[in-house]
Amino acid sequence: MAGVSLKCGDCGTLLKSVEEAQEHAELTKHTNFTESTEPVLNLICSTCGKPCRSKTESDLHSKRTGHNEFVDKTSETVQPISLEAPKQKDDDTMMAEAGDGSNSCPQEEMVVPEVDQKLLGELEEMGFSKARAHRALHYSGNASIEAAANWIVEHENDSDIDEIPMVPANAKNPEAPKPVLTEEEKKMKLQELKERARKKKEEEEKQKEREREKERIRIGKELLEAKRIEEENERKRIMALRKAEKEEERRAREKIRQKLEEDKAERRRKLGLPPEDPTTAKPSTPVVEEKKSSLPVRPATKAEQMRECLRSLKQNNKDDDAKVKTAFNTLLTYAKNVATNPNEEKFRKIRLSNAAFQERVGKLQGGIEFLELCGFEKIEGGEFLFLPREKVDIQVLHSAGNELNNAIKNPFFGVL
Repeated sequence: MAGVSLKCGDCGTLLKSVEEAQEHAELTKHTNFTESTEPVLNLICSTCGKPCRSKTESDLHSKRTGHNEFVDKTSETVQPISLEAPKQKDDDTMMAEAGDGSNSCPQEEMVVPEVDQKLLGELEEMGFSKARAHRALHYSGNASIEAAANWIVEHENDSDIDEIPMVPANAKNPEAPKPVLTEEEKKMKLQELKERARKKKEEEEKQKEREREKERIRIGKELLEAKRIEEENERKRIMALRKAEKEEERRAREKIRQKLEEDKAERRRKLGLPPEDPTTAKPSTPVVEEKKSSLPVRPATKAEQMRECLRSLKQNNKDDDAKVKTAFNTLLTYAKNVATNPNEEKFRKIRLSNAAFQERVGKLQGGIEFLELCGFEKIEGGEFLFLPREKVDIQVLHSAGNELNNAIKNPFFGVL
């Protein structure tokens, strides 16, 4: 099969003639061309008649305009390609041809096609050049501003986009089958386009506002859920603390009851009385002892010893809640500083003669004892409390912090 096109070996573009190959070479600097049996496509848009030379060009046209129907006229236009460059005619030959009426065809008169002057003016006001606007109105059939603008977008890469079109005086525009609209129709069409654009913009704004409202509602729900979970966790924590306090009070009352029974049995033994018969019915009366500190009950664990220390401190200063709270907060600060920075000696050494320490903790019964339970020792003749680095027990300090937090936050701590 004879060659019907020239193919650029550098970019793969198909060209119809040697002239197109020369133009392509000038624009791209490509020089590798070969003869090809693959024809250049000629896809004609059924809607607007625009020719497309490739599938990519037709896809781009469809994307811009929405026109999806094309007629393939490649087979009608395909011709064997001539590899000979066109010869330039010299001046004598041209003059001879011009003087010889038998060998020349009469020149057709070319005129500028008529277009809608009002639409032309509006396009110029939009920033398009007069030639580009004239060409767009001519090839879009003088239909509307929108059609002309679409035509300009589709053909903005055409080499002759800024040239005023010329047509034979007796020819009709093949792409302008529609009659020119009346002034009233043009006004209505323009108003319709403006109204459509306004409604589209309003709809877009409404859609954005709906999306923003949905986002606000979603964030609000997430915040409410997070707040609910936080409140639920706080409620559970308070309930757990109260339950622990009740259990602690129950154990304390039981210890007091046992101690009373032991003291009672010891008194009976000293008086020479027989042991009390456990089978003897006794009225069940609750034992409520206000002055628990008067009973020398020694807690079994270090945490219980700390708790008893804090309870003693509060009961001995029950008339001054502010002083008790200051003492608890000061002890919590000491424990927290050592637990957070165990290597810092300044947090592990306390001068007992310090006025602030004496006012807040030192002169209150149970304050220094609590620090000693945390691991502090008296050194230098009792002038300092010191916690050696090797004796720092983080678990003991955490227990001390928990007991202090309990005593600070529980309003019923130390009441019984």
